[in-house]
Amino acid sequence: MTLNVLIDRVTEAMAEGSAARGGPVPAGSPAELEARVRRVLGDVLPERGTGAEEAATALAWLLAYGGPDPADPRCAAHLHCPPLPEAVATDLAVSMLNPSLDSWDQAPSAVTMEKALVAALATLVGYGEHASGTVTTGGSESNLMGLLLARDRRPAASRRRLVFCSRAAHFSVRRAAALLGLGEDAVIPVPTDASHRMHAGALAAALSDAAAMGEIPVAVVATAGTTDTGAIDPLHEIAALCASHGAWLHVDAAHGGGALFSSRLAPLLDGLGRADSVAIDLHKFGWVPAAAGVFLVKEAGALRSLEMSAAYLNPGDDVAEGYDGLLGVSLRTTRRPDCAKILVVLRSLGRSGLGALVERCHTLANRAADLVEASPELELVVRPVLSTVVFRYRAPDGDLVNAGLRRRLLAEGRAVVGRTELDGRVCLKLTVLNPEADVAAVLAAVIDAGRVLAGTKETR
Repeated sequence: MTLNVLIDRVTEAMAEGSAARGGPVPAGSPAELEARVRRVLGDVLPERGTGAEEAATALAWLLAYGGPDPADPRCAAHLHCPPLPEAVATDLAVSMLNPSLDSWDQAPSAVTMEKALVAALATLVGYGEHASGTVTTGGSESNLMGLLLARDRRPAASRRRLVFCSRAAHFSVRRAAALLGLGEDAVIPVPTDASHRMHAGALAAALSDAAAMGEIPVAVVATAGTTDTGAIDPLHEIAALCASHGAWLHVDAAHGGGALFSSRLAPLLDGLGRADSVAIDLHKFGWVPAAAGVFLVKEAGALRSLEMSAAYLNPGDDVAEGYDGLLGVSLRTTRRPDCAKILVVLRSLGRSGLGALVERCHTLANRAADLVEASPELELVVRPVLSTVVFRYRAPDGDLVNAGLRRRLLAEGRAVVGRTELDGRVCLKLTVLNPEADVAAVLAAVIDAGRVLAGTKETR
């Protein structure tokens, strides 16, 4: 069977699986879904295979039926976008060719493609001609790389080395510190202000306290678009503090970096170009299939600690003649050119087209916030900065009801709503990365489920 025919069969199976799902997520309990998945899978390693068409269509049906659809207007829980068709098609081309960026002879054109992508995004951030970077699996890997470079600037000493970030920073900062041998307890959480941004005054005090105790401020991790609220830390103030204390500034802009495409929202990231390194995810505001993170550094020389020589990949005489891959800019060896699916979206839509999608999501998030404020049954907890709306259903047993109604919506297959905790309270969250999201329908479903659980609506 040719690939073209198999793709047609897989597409048909996905359409059938989506129709069987009937909503943004399959209805039923986790146990019921697991049982169905296992029934369809059957013997994972049969003695005799079922053939390409049966195997591919069965798995495609299962993926479409048993997974949330980020393109569904009622799916608005996570930083998970509906990918654009051109990005999906380009990703297929990458899978067909199966190149790897660690050596030139495995991906000759893709090596140049990634370099071009990094240069373009570095310019967007505000970096100059000496910038560099690489495509990563996402914010977690990019944050690890940022702290790795920061650590390598400050060699091990008898003094304790510290990393500072806000209490709202992503958990990957602590994980990265642990992996790098600094330890999770080396991460100093800095209080946030009323807008859930890192408090610059508190950071200044923490840095001064560390200096007084003879401790080394290895890095400060600022966040441009927190996971819970979308808050953006005060970048200029933090950059000035880092400069005065000799600390590396890494900005986790995995979520907020996409605002740079929008002329309306880009000013929110003013100061980003002062960072030593930046993380951006294009599988969030970028509408590219995961994984599509990008790690950028202001000075290419900072990547020196990643340089690696392997005779079978980048021998010196090959490198001298220009036959050099990208082994020395990444933590990984075998690495598919995910740059291609990012480049096709940049080429297809341009900055203005991407900016329009970002602004559409921002407008929808604010529309949702307005609807929450207008409803006597809902409470707005945080207004959107980017695309995140945090709210609660009003009920005497608020935490129980809000947690329960979210699970009820999942079990019924009606809507996918996020959950978090702020100030010790269980909150609901809409993360609008779908320009076609139906925020009114999602909020109506929340209210309906809330009434049932709060005992204000009879169930049949």
